[in-house]
Amino acid sequence: MRAFVTGGGRGIGANIARKLAEDGWEVVVAARTREQVDAVADEIGGRAVALDVTDREAVERTVAEAEPVDLLVANAGIADGDGATWEVEPEKWWRTFEVNVLGVHLCCRTVIPGMLARGSGRIVITGSGAAYLPGQRQTAYPASKAAVCRYGETLAGELEGRIPVFFFSPGLVRTDLTSWGSDDAPWTPPELAPRLVAALATGGYDALAGRYLHAEHDDIDDLLGRIDEVRERDLNAIRLQR
Repeated sequence: MRAFVTGGGRGIGANIARKLAEDGWEVVVAARTREQVDAVADEIGGRAVALDVTDREAVERTVAEAEPVDLLVANAGIADGDGATWEVEPEKWWRTFEVNVLGVHLCCRTVIPGMLARGSGRIVITGSGAAYLPGQRQTAYPASKAAVCRYGETLAGELEGRIPVFFFSPGLVRTDLTSWGSDDAPWTPPELAPRLVAALATGGYDALAGRYLHAEHDDIDDLLGRIDEVRERDLNAIRLQR
C-alpha cells in the first residue's frame, strides 16, 4: 500500500506520514522544502520528493514516478495574505488559492486515472473549520478552505462508488501556520488528525465520503457506529438552513 502525502515536511502532514508508516503504509513524502521531506522520509523509511503542488508538470511527473498511489493525502496548504484584504497584493492573496485549491485539484486529477484503472484508491483532503466558522477576519484562507471543502464534497459525488473522497478539519493544531495562537487557545491534540486519516484509509468509513469530518469533534469509533444515522439525517454536511 502506497500513500502520497503533500505538505508532509512538517506539522500536520509530517505527523500523518508518520502515522501511516506506523500502520504499514509505504509513504511518499512531498513538500517544497527538500531538507524537511528528507528528514521525515528518513525517519519513517519513506521516500522524499520536493514538490510545488501548484506546478502541473511537476505534479504529473512526481505522481507518475510514485505510482501506484493507493492513498492521496492532499494536505499542502498555506495561510498567506495577512492584513486588510484591500491592502494585500492580489498576487499574494491569490497564491493562497493556488496552493490550497489548485494544488489539491492538480494532485487529485493526476492520481484519479490510475485509481480508476486499478479499481481502488482513496483521497483525503485537509480542509479547515475556517471554511464555515463565523468571525474570520482575513478573506484568502477561509475562502480557499471553503472552496476546497466544497471541491471535496462534489468530487466525492462525481466519483461515488468508485473512489471515496474525504475532507476533514484537523482542528486547531500547533504548527507554524498557527503560530499566532496564544498558549490558552483551544489547541487540538496533534495525534488526532493522523488518527482520523489512518482510519479513513482503512476503507471502513467509505460511506462517509464527501462529508465534513473533524479530527477532534468526531470520535472515529463513534462515527463508525453511526454511519447509517449520519447518512439518513444528512449530518456532517455544510448546508444552508432557513
